[in-house]
Amino acid sequence: MRIAFVLIALFALTTTYADDHNAVSPRAVLVTGASSGIGQRIATTLAEQGFYVYAGARKARDIEALSAHPRVEGIRLDVTRQEEIDAAVATIRERGRGLYGLVNNAGVFLFDPLIEVSEADMQFIMDVNVMGPYRVTKAFAPLIIASEGRITSTGSVAGLFSAALFGPYGMSKHAMEAYTDALAGEMAKFDVDVSIVEPGNFRSNIMKNMHRRLEQLDRGERTSAFREEIARFASFTQQDRSHHADPQPVADAVLDFLTAEDPKMRYLVVPNEREATLAISRSLAKVLELNGDHRFAKTRDELVTILDDLLDAKAVIR
Repeated sequence: MRIAFVLIALFALTTTYADDHNAVSPRAVLVTGASSGIGQRIATTLAEQGFYVYAGARKARDIEALSAHPRVEGIRLDVTRQEEIDAAVATIRERGRGLYGLVNNAGVFLFDPLIEVSEADMQFIMDVNVMGPYRVTKAFAPLIIASEGRITSTGSVAGLFSAALFGPYGMSKHAMEAYTDALAGEMAKFDVDVSIVEPGNFRSNIMKNMHRRLEQLDRGERTSAFREEIARFASFTQQDRSHHADPQPVADAVLDFLTAEDPKMRYLVVPNEREATLAISRSLAKVLELNGDHRFAKTRDELVTILDDLLDAKAVIR
C-alpha cells in the first residue's frame, strides 16, 4: 500500500514538472519583418496564444520594443544580410528551444512601369520579397525539420494576378506562389507543412515604407510615358490607410496554420467580398485562357467535371 502511494506521488510530481516545463518552454516560432504592421500583429498574436516568438527586426529600438512582451524576443534580422541570418540561427540554437514555426513575413512594395523601372529597384524588391524567404528558410530548415514543424510566407492577392504599375511587386509575389508549391513538395518528405497566406488590403505600413524607400533612392528627374498613371497611383498610396481593415484576420490565418491538425496550403485573407470575388474570378479567368483554342481544350461540361472532382477530393481530404 505504501509503495503504491509513493508511486502515485512520484507520478503526480513528474506530471506537475512536465506541465511546468511545457509552460515555460512553449513551441518557438520565428517571424521576420515583425517591427510593425502585419508582422507585429502576427508576433503578438502568436505570443498571446502560447508560442514563444523570435521577432525579427532591423532597428535596435524595434527589437527593444518587441522584447517588452514576456513571450517575445526581438532579434536582429535583415533578410538581405546573410551574416545576420546566420547570427539569428546561432542565437536561436543557443536558446535551446528548437524552432517549430517559421513565418516569412518581411516584405516591401514598389510600383513602377516594367519598361522603366531601374534594375536597382527591381533587384531591391526581389532581394527582400523572394531571396529573403529563400535565405531564411534555407538557414533555418534543419531546425524546422528536426521539430517536424511548419513554414509559412506572407504572399498577397497580387501573387494571384497583377496589373499596370504592379509589375515589380506582382512578380515577387508570383514567385512566392511557385516557391510555396515546390517547397511544400520537398518538405513533405520530412513531415513539414508549408503554406502561403495571401492578404488583400489591410492596414499596414507597407505603403509608408515604400515612399520612404523611394525618397532614399537616387531616382532623379525622369521623363516617363506613364507620368499620369504614376501620379494618380502615388496620390492614392499616400492617402491615410487607417480606414483599412484591421489585419487581425491575417494573424489568425497564420495561427490556424501553425495549430490546425490539417492546415491549408493557401489562405486567402481579404477584408470584403469584392476582393475575394476579384481574386477568384481572376484566377478562373486564367484557367479559361489556358483552355483556349488548342487541340486538347476542354468543353464546358468537362471543365465542370474537373471542378466537381477537385471539390470532391478536397472534401475527402478535409
